[in-house]
Amino acid sequence: MNPKDTRIVFMGTPPFAVASLDALVKAGFSIVSVVTAPDKPAGRGLQLQQSAVKKYAVENNLPVLQPTKLKDPEFVEALKKIDAHLFVVVAFRMLPEVVWDMPPMGTINVHGSLLPSYRGAAPINWAVINGEKETGVTTFKLKAAIDTGNILLQDKLPISESDTAGTIHDKMMVLGANLLVTTLTGLINNTLVEKDQEAIINEDPSLLKHAPKIFTETCTIDWAQDATSIYNLIRGLSPFPGALTKLDDKILKIFESTKEICSHANKIGSVSSDGKTYLKFACTDGYIHVLDLQLEGKKRMQVADFLRGYKINAGH
Repeated sequence: MNPKDTRIVFMGTPPFAVASLDALVKAGFSIVSVVTAPDKPAGRGLQLQQSAVKKYAVENNLPVLQPTKLKDPEFVEALKKIDAHLFVVVAFRMLPEVVWDMPPMGTINVHGSLLPSYRGAAPINWAVINGEKETGVTTFKLKAAIDTGNILLQDKLPISESDTAGTIHDKMMVLGANLLVTTLTGLINNTLVEKDQEAIINEDPSLLKHAPKIFTETCTIDWAQDATSIYNLIRGLSPFPGALTKLDDKILKIFESTKEICSHANKIGSVSSDGKTYLKFACTDGYIHVLDLQLEGKKRMQVADFLRGYKINAGH
């Protein structure tokens, strides 16, 4: 079957998904419809804002569906009438079986990890938080349980000491788009060999790791941990949602830091600063130096700019 003869419905919402959609369009695949989130009010005037995927679809004259509920009979019927061979899902909502089981060639998902590692909603964040040296992208076929379907292809991506969730996201966006094109080409040409995730786990159970949704409790820094763990937490939550602590009873978000491993006699969680160039918190085996931060009610800024307008009560 020729790529142009393969009818594809693409489902996605944020800019991460746009890269994959654009790659498919430029590779000559036939995108017969795009499914994305409904327009939402945003900004001061609460004007309706289109998703990044919808903006791309409209600019490229691709038909758009924006269901509120994915089990809505009207939406399901509209999908059936499109008569697609294949669905592709990138950064979208969890699909009901009535949707993902519809196309004869299945539904393909692009996931931001090397499955079965980091199944779940926040794979990029947790890989960085846990100090992994490597992650990657997986294309796989959807089935009932989340992120458990047969693997089609994978591509690896190194994680450096200075990488954040944001930098990995941006690298992965490009990597995932390229892998998706390769995957669909192989699927259409019938050259791919599917890999069962359960068989992989049975061979090496340590590969099974989870990446649950990030909550406020996840973001709160525990200064009783070691410096490396805290440094990784800050990287893994940057730029969003940001690692949290308290400074003079106000919430402080930390987006960038460095770690200093050393012995000290300061109280765990206490603050030190020269009032000009550095702000650091004590942890079990050293300090975390804050470089980029946002105090409750203030703008995000570099530490030197922050210290010019804020008096630190050191030692607290």
